[in-house]
Amino acid sequence: MGSLSVFTDTIGTVAAVLTTIAFAPQAIRTWRDGGEGLSWMMLALFGSGVGLWFVYGLLKNSGPLMLANGLTGLQVGFICGMKVRRAVLKH
Repeated sequence: MGSLSVFTDTIGTVAAVLTTIAFAPQAIRTWRDGGEGLSWMMLALFGSGVGLWFVYGLLKNSGPLMLANGLTGLQVGFICGMKVRRAVLKH
């Protein structure tokens, strides 16, 4: 059963890396254009889901879940900050 656990953790880690990297282009694009094309509703829903996945990872003591969702949560926070910054600078 131990080898299955290693296989499961590997799948979780690869999935975590891929999903975290997949959201990075949104953060880069937001840096360039201020996130004008991203809705607040999407960011709120996505950020809430990521936060809940992080908590689930904590409860399950799953490093891959905590790492991926923690990093993705930071990206969501960055994007929200850039959207606020752009809105403040516009006015």
